[in-house]
Amino acid sequence: MTLPWKLLLLLSIIDRLTDCMDSGSYHGPRWRMEPGDLFIPVDSIEEEATLTCDAKGSPPPQYRWSLNGTLINLGLDRRRRLSGGNLIISNLDRYQDVGMYQCMAYNTVGAILSRRASLQFAYLDHFKVHTRSAVSVREGQGVVLLCGTPTSSGDLTYAWVFNEYPYFVQQDSRRFVSQQTGNLYIAKVEPSDVGNYTCVVMNSITKGKVHSSPTSLILRTDGVMGEYEPKIEVNFPDNVPAAKGSTVTLECFALGNPVPEITWRRANGVPFPSKVKMKYSNAVLEIPSFQQDDTGGYECVAENKMGKNTAAGRIAFYGTPQWIQTMKDTALAIEERLYWECRANGKPKPSYIWLKNAPNSILSPQGRIHVEDGVLSVSVLTLSDAGMYQCVAENKHGIIYFAAELMVLASPPDFTGNVLRALLKAKAGTTVTLDCKPKAYPTASILWKKGNLPIHTNDRITLSPDGTLRLANLSKSDAGSYTCFARNRFGIFFFLVTDPTRIIQGPVDMEIIVGESIVLPCQVSSDPVLDVSFSWAFNGHLITNGDGHFELRTAGDLMIRNIQLYHAGKYICVVDTDVESLSAVAVLIVKGPPSPPDSVTVEEVTDSTAQLAWSPGRDNGSPISNYLIQTRTLFTVGWQRVNAVPEVIDGSTLTATVVDLNAWVEYEFRVLAKNSVGVGEPSPVSVKTRTEDAVPDAAPGDVGGGGGSRSELVITWEPVPEELQNGESFGYIIAFRAFGEVSWTHVATSAPGASRYVYRNESIAPFSPFHVKVGTYNSKGQGPFSPVVTIYSAETGEDPSGMPAGVWARSVSASEIEVNWQALPITPERVLGYEVVYWEDDTKPETMGKVRVHWNHTSVTVHSLAGNTQYFLTVSAFNTAGTGPFLPAINVTTKKPPPAQPPLNVEWTLIGSQLSLYWEPVVAMESESEVTGYQVSFSTVASNSTAELSLAENDDDYIIRIQTLSEGGLGPASDPIQIHKLSKFGFHRVEVGEEVLQETVAEWESLT
Repeated sequence: MTLPWKLLLLLSIIDRLTDCMDSGSYHGPRWRMEPGDLFIPVDSIEEEATLTCDAKGSPPPQYRWSLNGTLINLGLDRRRRLSGGNLIISNLDRYQDVGMYQCMAYNTVGAILSRRASLQFAYLDHFKVHTRSAVSVREGQGVVLLCGTPTSSGDLTYAWVFNEYPYFVQQDSRRFVSQQTGNLYIAKVEPSDVGNYTCVVMNSITKGKVHSSPTSLILRTDGVMGEYEPKIEVNFPDNVPAAKGSTVTLECFALGNPVPEITWRRANGVPFPSKVKMKYSNAVLEIPSFQQDDTGGYECVAENKMGKNTAAGRIAFYGTPQWIQTMKDTALAIEERLYWECRANGKPKPSYIWLKNAPNSILSPQGRIHVEDGVLSVSVLTLSDAGMYQCVAENKHGIIYFAAELMVLASPPDFTGNVLRALLKAKAGTTVTLDCKPKAYPTASILWKKGNLPIHTNDRITLSPDGTLRLANLSKSDAGSYTCFARNRFGIFFFLVTDPTRIIQGPVDMEIIVGESIVLPCQVSSDPVLDVSFSWAFNGHLITNGDGHFELRTAGDLMIRNIQLYHAGKYICVVDTDVESLSAVAVLIVKGPPSPPDSVTVEEVTDSTAQLAWSPGRDNGSPISNYLIQTRTLFTVGWQRVNAVPEVIDGSTLTATVVDLNAWVEYEFRVLAKNSVGVGEPSPVSVKTRTEDAVPDAAPGDVGGGGGSRSELVITWEPVPEELQNGESFGYIIAFRAFGEVSWTHVATSAPGASRYVYRNESIAPFSPFHVKVGTYNSKGQGPFSPVVTIYSAETGEDPSGMPAGVWARSVSASEIEVNWQALPITPERVLGYEVVYWEDDTKPETMGKVRVHWNHTSVTVHSLAGNTQYFLTVSAFNTAGTGPFLPAINVTTKKPPPAQPPLNVEWTLIGSQLSLYWEPVVAMESESEVTGYQVSFSTVASNSTAELSLAENDDDYIIRIQTLSEGGLGPASDPIQIHKLSKFGFHRVEVGEEVLQETVAEWESLT
């Protein structure tokens, strides 16, 4: 038996809890912001570090922090303090402050733990100052130059300077800089490699960089290294762990003579997916967005004509825990049962623990509590079970937390928040349901009365256990006052009969072209006392505002923007009132470009033609007028239109012969169909097909030369692209003769990528003229020679000794810089021209570029630069003997790029020949150039006319685009607007955003 004072205390507690729960004034902490990992440069160690921690809750949460599992006593720690929930650390100490931090937020309801966050320090020490020994090798031998990276913390990048800054070693099949070891690898040393090499190391966190002492590479004089099989010097570990979604990089490089070729393969023989990238002549294999399918064995093969060598290893997949099932905040009545389950995936499989009001209350199975493999159940709940609970999933790669609040409720019946409606309208002959569901813990008993008389169940009246009253086959005699009694709280219903609702303007069947926008109406007349709501269904599925194409308007209409083919079908407007529901139906037909053709096959191939056949796709409401054929090879950028016979392939023709193909090239083909609406999507790609071989029909271009060492004739040319070599065993025939001689000297080289030949003869006089031509050959025969050009042998003079003066530069746009200088005065050395070298940063050799101009030029514009980026530039003079001294570098920053956002929400009206355009002004981001204006361009779709400044009054269709103007250049164009001849009058809109702002107008009027 409960004593009276205990009963009064319990009731007081229950009332207090009920008030708190009902008012929503108390709830446990919820994370708004959890701490993140910090990597702090040591050179900023005097600054403060802030670990963020912010939670919402009522009452507002308080905070505590731990370091490596030990609670931090902020009262005794002068360097650490709280700001809100954030932990601020002053006078950072790289030894005392490093470690794993965790925040706890708590209030009177309960406590939760944040994710764990690490604090680390990044640094890069200097190289030891000492003279490095010279490395002596034979010509043709491989060599490794060691970087000897100093002690550091944080990600590093490596580059090597050759002889003098800013000339960085450019990586190719012969030279490789490992980003794993920092070392420079030269597969086969050539005389041009002789010089001094300096290793440059940069810390990506601190942005600091250090330079090693130079290492000299010299050639031995006791002979040339013979040919030998590859020796792999750079490989990857036997086991490489990789996380899901990460980028995995494997390195492989070999020394050898001839220079080895690097190839990669998977141990299981499965080809690489398209996302896999090969860099630096296949020395680097990069796998972005790593997935479990990418795991397994990988092999690197280094091969030359002397043999091959293989390195192998495995990539193992691991995954940190990720939630796939979590619990929700739960409110249960006293004595009910709690069941929560959380699940996480990960590799290895995570284990679970449960916390209540963290940090030290780990739940274990006992009595009413059952804990097993991510499941928590508590039977016969009591008030003391209320609080904050966390499910914790952990494996060796990570740990995650998820929190939920358990509220245990105990209260008498309460209609607050669930008040019964005072008036209910119903139609005679229908059925009405009256709900009576007060808050009550445990559940209340329900009694219904009509007037003062209790209601009992009969053939028309049903009383459900949950308190619901159901009245069937209503008549006017059922009208009256209904009261629901639940213990001592009540609510009252009234209902009456209303006039029927009618649809006065509904949607109608119509045809429309893909890309346009329409409004389907749904207008009704109804009794003023009724509440009317509208909903729309498309092909049996309810439409919501979440779909970007649909907009449900409050008046009942449905707007469909940018209609696509899949929007064709049946649309139903459903009108609901308090007493009835009615609907209207319309069928929408959408015309669009044809569907892709199918089954493209290659039936016959020669050295310059291929015969194709295909089957047609759907015409999508408009007959196919003609077909287009495109092709792709390893040498093209994307797909290219090709010539065919017949020249125009009409819609009834399903075969054609592609002409003007290159010999001995592997082609893929696809076919596109066109109708009056536009060009459809391409067909599936055909099987790769190689054309037959033929005698070369292209000669090398840009034949020239000059320069070199004494008694040398240097001949250069632009190699013939592989797609124009027409067959196997391709090579070059170099022919030359001294000025005035009749006979030619011929030399052949079998290297298809060769672009230079050096003829050495002591009898060659300095700066002597020669006639030169270069021809081609392959296994089918000899091809044409280039036109004869005149070049000069090497001169014995020196490179220019003077430096240009008055160098200045200015940014022209986001991608261009104009560089100016003063011409050199007359010098003892000959000046052929000027060289401008530019780069972004000392440790980004891949950004270095150079431009050369003739001696009579004193300015040049550098193109294809990055926007809003600082560039360093320097200028020097050059001749065939070399390059003169560089001026000290100057720096210029390119202009901010134009806004990336095209004009949105474009609307237009066309009345006669006057076209008015409206669009939402583009607001530039802080990192973009300000908008100074707009460029509006248009062209006609018709094949027999064009438009300039006015829209002619004819039946042509128009395509219109709008772009921003800024000092950074032209911005991206808006989506093209197609104005059809069937839309010559009226108002249309083309939208890409949520709202329409009609603020800017462009108009044309007919000039005729």
